[in-house]
Amino acid sequence: MASSAGKIVILGVTGASGAILAQAALRMLDADPRVARVHLVVTDTGRRLLAHELGIAVPLTELPARLVGAPAAKVEVLPNSDVGASIASGSYPADAMCVIPCSMGTLAGIAAGASDDLLTRAADVSLKEGRRLVLCVRDTPFSRIHLENMLRAQQAGALIMPAIPSFYHQPRTIDDLVTQYVCRVLAQFDLPQPKQFRWKGAVRGAPPAVPPLAPRPAPRASRDARARSRVSRSGKPHRQKS
Repeated sequence: MASSAGKIVILGVTGASGAILAQAALRMLDADPRVARVHLVVTDTGRRLLAHELGIAVPLTELPARLVGAPAAKVEVLPNSDVGASIASGSYPADAMCVIPCSMGTLAGIAAGASDDLLTRAADVSLKEGRRLVLCVRDTPFSRIHLENMLRAQQAGALIMPAIPSFYHQPRTIDDLVTQYVCRVLAQFDLPQPKQFRWKGAVRGAPPAVPPLAPRPAPRASRDARARSRVSRSGKPHRQKS
């Protein structure tokens, strides 16, 4: 049930690699005027991930501002141990939930309906209430257990969206890869982002929508370079005759 004042989104962060994806998602949600509230839930391993990959190791209450890079008034961070928080109940009017990145352990808990912490309980509520739940699973390769858990969660109503980058928009930086993926995620919540590249079809003979990367310069095989690379059998550099 959507709030008349704007969407309420739950953002879960686990210990799978990809902290930069969670940060980008939180920043976009915080900046989006269509979003009224973001409930942030970070697991213990998720906090270790933020410290390792982003260098953010602060008290829980300071996480929103550090991740967003500015005061984040619309973001409420909730302890993962607080299974009595608002988002643990189906009567609370959340609109959607995303777990980004989603570890295989968290996926297993959601697929089994374990609900042994706030994150998995909120995901279970999303499924039982028929709300959008996006699981941005991040691991490779997948075992049969992983695949079966993904199938089980998908059959229960979750959207499985592996953290796989796309390249058809010809990204130049890591930020380009992250932005495109996170924009695709938020589009699943009916929150299309202006930064997202949208494929409009290839027209034969037309220039690419995004200028291609400049070709890598060919290595210079000059006589001096070849001379420097050669070493005589005696172990001394080979001298070039003038």
